[in-house]
Amino acid sequence: MWWDTPRIEATVTRQFVCSHLYAEEVGALDRPLAFGGGLTDGTYWEWIDEKAKRLFLILVDLGCPNQIFGLIDDSWEDDDLPIAIDQIGRLPWTGTRDERFDRKFYTHQYQYLVRYLEPGSNIVYQEDDIIPLDVVDRRPGLTSNNAVDRVELPNRPGEIFSRRRIPLGTGPGLFSYEEFLYEVNLTKNIQNDHLVSYYGSYTHHGFGYVLFTPASDFNLKSLLVTLPAPVKSLDKQVRRNLVMNWIHCLCDTLCYIHSRGNSHGNIKPSSILFNSKNNVFYTDLTRLSGESLALASDKSAFDKESYDYAAPEQWYRPTTTSASSHRANLLSPTLSSPTLPPESARFSISRGHGGEGNTSPRTPHTPYTPHAPHSPPTTTTTPHLDAQAADVFSLGCVILELLSFQLKRATKSFAAHRAAKHKTPGRGGAVPDSSFHKNVGQVESWMAGLAKDAAKKRDGSGADRAVFRGVAPTLQVVARMLSVAPADRPTAREVERHMYRVLTEYCGIREPHCVHQYGDGGGSWGVGVGGGRGSGSGGSGHVIDEDEDEDDLGMGGLRIRDRDGNETYAVSVAPTTRSFARSEPRMTIRDSDRETMASYGGRSDPGSHAASPPQATWQHPGGHRGFMLSSQSGAM
Repeated sequence: MWWDTPRIEATVTRQFVCSHLYAEEVGALDRPLAFGGGLTDGTYWEWIDEKAKRLFLILVDLGCPNQIFGLIDDSWEDDDLPIAIDQIGRLPWTGTRDERFDRKFYTHQYQYLVRYLEPGSNIVYQEDDIIPLDVVDRRPGLTSNNAVDRVELPNRPGEIFSRRRIPLGTGPGLFSYEEFLYEVNLTKNIQNDHLVSYYGSYTHHGFGYVLFTPASDFNLKSLLVTLPAPVKSLDKQVRRNLVMNWIHCLCDTLCYIHSRGNSHGNIKPSSILFNSKNNVFYTDLTRLSGESLALASDKSAFDKESYDYAAPEQWYRPTTTSASSHRANLLSPTLSSPTLPPESARFSISRGHGGEGNTSPRTPHTPYTPHAPHSPPTTTTTPHLDAQAADVFSLGCVILELLSFQLKRATKSFAAHRAAKHKTPGRGGAVPDSSFHKNVGQVESWMAGLAKDAAKKRDGSGADRAVFRGVAPTLQVVARMLSVAPADRPTAREVERHMYRVLTEYCGIREPHCVHQYGDGGGSWGVGVGGGRGSGSGGSGHVIDEDEDEDDLGMGGLRIRDRDGNETYAVSVAPTTRSFARSEPRMTIRDSDRETMASYGGRSDPGSHAASPPQATWQHPGGHRGFMLSSQSGAM
């Protein structure tokens, strides 16, 4: 039990005080104060009731409640607490006292001086202060120095918080107090339902402590290996809808992060968490994250997971190419053999290397994370790393893992598939490279397999077949997200708009969990995410512009239709005019079976590249809708 102000007020009543005094002492409660000299009509009881309830409780603990009269005669009150250990001798005791008694009084007083952590607060607790929280469990496996645990606050019943412990000081591996406050101030400005967010902080005994909410029970890395009970207990259709909603929520939250000029910096399965209520959220962005604290204590550790899911430019400098090469077709396929069976269709990931970013429409920003735990100290990176584009790449990898989970493909099998070309005969040797950025060709073939599996389920008779209609168009945008060149990737906003339409128009999820309006502060976009949607909890307000084709999925100028006008899963390769980029030249290509709208690749005005011929597209008459077939090699 914690002695907060409401409890003290409710406990120390006149009846309570009388129950701890002798009869003659009870009569003294209504006498005028001795030190008043007739100038006040206040009584001893009124002084206790208004000014000395904590003092009376301390005396009750020490077994001498009748000493309250002497303390009042010397004008002691609760506002004088805490009393320093060397000042307790000044208290007017009528009985015997010793050093042990003084020590007991000194320690007991802190039980009645509880200061709760409130949302947004930062409290400096003194050495003997009692911190009002209860440790639920410690997770020593998470960090080598037990820097993370889970706690409860008495003023927030039913909530569990993640607590981080940061050593303060001036030595190596320590945070100065000013540095700690700086990180706290950064953290408290980032609040989102799908992001581990700051609750409060305090310092005590040479450590800084930060409480975050919500506390996670699971992460996607564990989900991909073993299905936890909260997810396993769901109906199959509900579970599949949940995963698609998770994908959209993650895209929506990345929009929020990027709209504030920040970046996450380390998106991977273990940094995406969910709790027993199946709410998904990213880990926080700062140096106060549990992983950052763990890496700070073991700087020699290599984080293979971060490497596997990192964008290529975070690990090596891309080969410099001409300005025209990076404007190559982002996703649009070119002619491929019409005799290829549908199973051979491949999703094409752009291999082009962008320039320094002068043609990219992304708004310049300063990366939020001052510490990138996945950046090795010996690696040379690009001089102008677009941290937001790197986030998009990593999120694309995670989405691909979730789609594999939807189709019951094991993450272990996916990793083995990515590393297949690096395996050498014999035993021993280095661990094969299973990263996404080094195995683009293998990733493409895996995506083709997922599309094939989804097509079978989509055309089946199951009640949840609508969910599988969203797999192919999701794979299309993932292919763009995994482009080798940062400038060829869509923005988080484009991805979110695409996924919103996938959920509402293909998966039959009419009201996705997240519908927000985020502004980026730079004027590059200010309408509701998804275009025409209002903020709220539902998605029924979506409006399609007159100049936007329903098959466009909000991504720009590539559209494929059969001659009967049936819908396809083709997505565009450039933003629509609503994205506030200048419109791109387009052309129409016709044959006996198809009418195709094609545009120049890129996400803004092609400028000097406008003279280059557009890439034609083709779809096999008997193939799966939405397969983009490339005339170029699909492997690295």
